[in-house]
Amino acid sequence: MTEQKVDFLLVNSTNQFLVEYNTLAENSRYHLTGFSGSTGDALVSRENVFLFVDGRYHIQADLEVDHSVTTVVKLQTGQKFLDEMLKKIPQDAVLGLFSRKNSQSTVDFIQKQRKIKLISDDPLDVIDASGSSEIVPVDKSLTGLSADEKIAKIKLNDNEAILLTNLEEVSYLFNLRDFSMPFSAKIKAKAVILKDKAVLFEADRLDKFEEFIKTLDKKIYVDKSSINAYDYALLGDRAADLTSNPVKLMKSIKTDAEIAHYKDAFRRTDNAVRAVREYINSHDNISEFDIARKLEEEFIKNGAKGLSFNSIVAKDKNSALAHYSKSSPDEVLKDGSLVLIDCGAYFDGGLATDITRVFVKGEPDELQKKVYTTVLKAFLHAYNTEIKEGMTGYDIDAEARVFFDENPVDGFVFNHGLGHGIGINVHEAPPNLGKGDIAKTPLRDNMCFTIEPGLYNAEHFGVRLENSCYLENGKIKSFVKMPYENKLIDYTLLTNIEKEWLEEFGGI
Repeated sequence: MTEQKVDFLLVNSTNQFLVEYNTLAENSRYHLTGFSGSTGDALVSRENVFLFVDGRYHIQADLEVDHSVTTVVKLQTGQKFLDEMLKKIPQDAVLGLFSRKNSQSTVDFIQKQRKIKLISDDPLDVIDASGSSEIVPVDKSLTGLSADEKIAKIKLNDNEAILLTNLEEVSYLFNLRDFSMPFSAKIKAKAVILKDKAVLFEADRLDKFEEFIKTLDKKIYVDKSSINAYDYALLGDRAADLTSNPVKLMKSIKTDAEIAHYKDAFRRTDNAVRAVREYINSHDNISEFDIARKLEEEFIKNGAKGLSFNSIVAKDKNSALAHYSKSSPDEVLKDGSLVLIDCGAYFDGGLATDITRVFVKGEPDELQKKVYTTVLKAFLHAYNTEIKEGMTGYDIDAEARVFFDENPVDGFVFNHGLGHGIGINVHEAPPNLGKGDIAKTPLRDNMCFTIEPGLYNAEHFGVRLENSCYLENGKIKSFVKMPYENKLIDYTLLTNIEKEWLEEFGGI
């Protein structure tokens, strides 16, 4: 910081492709703070390190950081990270930003309010982010459209081009996947779309990408939210704002072939979770680690290419950590232990599945039943929302919050968004079900998303129930068919209509 003459430095969790789920080996924020959560950035001053985390990670961050060095800033629902970060930075201070790890939209936002200095190289980088790859094509029978057919849908003039640096968009457009990296199906590549062709630059050719883009004499459209500031600077005055990203919208509305593939992928996902439920019920002295290992075995047995994210297997108090992922061998289930399992996998089509179920070893107590049933009711109401034209995920999320306000469980909180889009990445947008602007895109048929209400108490446990769904003829349909846990449901708390709704998932 002294060398760069900056007063503050933003240390990111992502890499040059701005991925949401970066490996810990490539995660500079992790190396700095020891916090292993998938998201959350750190602000460094001469005296302090501030780690910003949302509600999914409040407890986990407290457990993992050295509080003598790092101050955990706990973002509440509706608070925006950049707004809260800027409150820590005086008006006359200079903020250092790593240009390869911040989007151009982030840079634009910050530099309107503070002095910034862009820094090209992050000293905390420990390995080459490009890595190796094993790229494979996905058959049109699983995608519904060939790469050429997708590219043909993008209309450009002779003097125009689109630069894509978002990995999900590139992987989607070219029908390519890479299952060699843990918890990912994305290829590492950038692409330039021209009127009559598309040029793909894979990870080992990114030096050629820079040469190509510097000499491309066209107006180059980019999505400022997904291009890093380093790449944006290469464009100079040729850069144009892609106000409506055609690939992002195309990707969000699945083809009938993709919906069919997803139905098969979730059938296999349900099979794996059912097997783990039986394993929990029929085996004693098993740990979170044992369950996670069994879960991965069952996914592979059902044809998975790999997991879509690091499975969450969390018992008792650990289940209150929304994104707990340690799966400890020391956490052994006892009679009455509640265990939350959030998991998913990739199959041949390279689309991520995602499901959360909660089980109990032996018989539940009354509090476990009350919390579980309240969360189940919240799911059923959200799932059965009448989707009118123009309705958004923001609207559904808002209704879920009203439900929890009207049906409180003392000491338990709902502190995350109601759901997220799914696709090549397990979190995609649009669509989104949350409180941010990202959730205000109208829902359309064949959009795929999760509904996952939850309630959490750090002194007791957490319950989250998640079904991945899709929209068909204006009605929400569930890919997940896995029943709910009968012994955890207090049927006296269910209304008659809720009991009818429940019949779709195994009845009562």
